[in-house]
Amino acid sequence: ITQVKTEEIDGYQAIQVTTGSKKASRVNKPMAGHFAKAGVEAGRGLWEFRLNDGEGEELQVGSELTLDVFSDGQLIDVQGSSIGKGFQGGVKRHNFQMQDATHGNSISHRSNGSIGMCQTPGRVFKGKKMSGHMGAVKRTVQNLTIHSIDVERNLILVTGAVPGAKGGDVVITPAVKMRNKG
Repeated sequence: ITQVKTEEIDGYQAIQVTTGSKKASRVNKPMAGHFAKAGVEAGRGLWEFRLNDGEGEELQVGSELTLDVFSDGQLIDVQGSSIGKGFQGGVKRHNFQMQDATHGNSISHRSNGSIGMCQTPGRVFKGKKMSGHMGAVKRTVQNLTIHSIDVERNLILVTGAVPGAKGGDVVITPAVKMRNKG
């Protein structure tokens, strides 16, 4: 825990946490001072978790969060950054149908086709699905189940699809929308 935010000072209750480690040469001075004040090693990033009234009063700056807050079979939400795909066309990005391979079509097999009407409205509407950057956005997968917890290796085994690339950071929270299991 790098910081405990309070109602009086910050206007809301929350804890700020970090994980992993980062070389001291890769940390800027304001962040280095923030980590030093908390008495923790510089981590890969900072994440903040809101607390309700009366929660987290036993949490102290510099203490370590463990896997005790989770249990086997618990429903969780997993948030991570999806795998980046770069600049992609409409066929891959929006599942557009391809055009004819033959019958006079020579160069526009994977092109989008028409992007609007004629003189009326005389423009392309905002939000039109086109080619562009795909992936590398924050995604949350809800209601995944914890299969088991390995306390020795600090691992949570989850049943279901976890967003992001291998080795990426994810945020695991108790499920917001508890679905009915049965």
